[in-house]
This record gives sequence, C-alpha cells and structure tokens, in this order.
Amino acid sequence: MTTCMVNNPGVKLTYDDFVLFPDDGKRHELIDGEHYVTPSPNLKHQKVSGNLYLLIRTWLEEHPTGQIYYAPFDVIFSMFDVVEPDLLYMSNERASKILTDANVKGAPELVIEIGSKGTRKRDETIKRRLYERSSVSEYWVVDPEIDVIRVYLRGAKGFERPNDLRAEAGDTLTTPLLPGLSLPLSRIFRL
Repeated sequence: MTTCMVNNPGVKLTYDDFVLFPDDGKRHELIDGEHYVTPSPNLKHQKVSGNLYLLIRTWLEEHPTGQIYYAPFDVIFSMFDVVEPDLLYMSNERASKILTDANVKGAPELVIEIGSKGTRKRDETIKRRLYERSSVSEYWVVDPEIDVIRVYLRGAKGFERPNDLRAEAGDTLTTPLLPGLSLPLSRIFRL
C-alpha cells in the first residue's frame, strides 16, 4: 500500500525534512515537496531487482564504463525532490560530478523503478515527469506482474514514446548507455 503523508496546504517539505524521516524500513521520497511512503518490496520485486543488478554489474566488471547502485540510495534533484530509485546507473564521468559518499546530487543517466500495485501509477506519472524534467537519459519501468519493461529514452523534447519489451515475446533489452549490453527479459524475470 502506498500512502502520501498529508502536508499542510501550500507547505512543501524539503531535504532538511527528509533527513528527519524515520529509518523504518519503508521507502520515503519527496516529489515536489510531497512525502510519499512505500512499504518494503515483495519477493518477486526483490528477485527481479537482484537479477537486474547482477546482470548489469557483471557486465560492468568487464566493461568498467560506469557504476550501478540499488535502493536505498538517495537521489537529490532539488531541495523538494528526493527519491530512492530501485536501481540507477551513472557513467564514470557523470558519477565524478554528482556522486557523493552519502547520495547522488543530480540526474543519473539511467533510473530503473520496479513497480507494484501500489506504485504503478506514480511510477508512470509523477516519477516519470520528475525524471523527464530532471534530464534523466533513460527510465525503465519494470512490471514484475506481467514480465514487461517499459523503456523511456530522452529525445530532443523530453522522453519519447516508450518501447514495451515482453518476456513472453522473447525480447532482449539493450541501451545506448551501455553499448554491447544485452539483457534477455527471460533472465531478468527468472525466479
């Protein structure tokens, strides 16, 4: 279940408020100053997240072009926008500009969100718009219920129309951010 904590009308929470949220095992995020809380993920979410991380991390060991991180790890876009994507990738060059010991201050090149019934709408609307206006190059929305990954690529005017990839169709995910990486959806959604 996803909840949005009620803020006082017209009052936006900031990163200073964010750091005071409890360390309760839930995901706390600020989007446009509003506080969102998401419970811990389920088993399939964790397996899909682990599979994606392992596949990309293993490829990066042989092609050390960048770094991949998993939640919880704060990404600060502004004092009103702080999120914890399931996974994020930055090239080494980009990481040298935005990565700190405590968090990421700026836009990673790739953000991956693994949806659930409680987060699906937010991932496809509020978060997509945040990532788009924050200059994220690629955004993947992973749906472990139907084994689909929706890929948003940045064009000249923002994210282009998404490309849906399906495990059932035998699709393989590739990205211009990691030339040569090939991720069969059957391996991503393997339980």
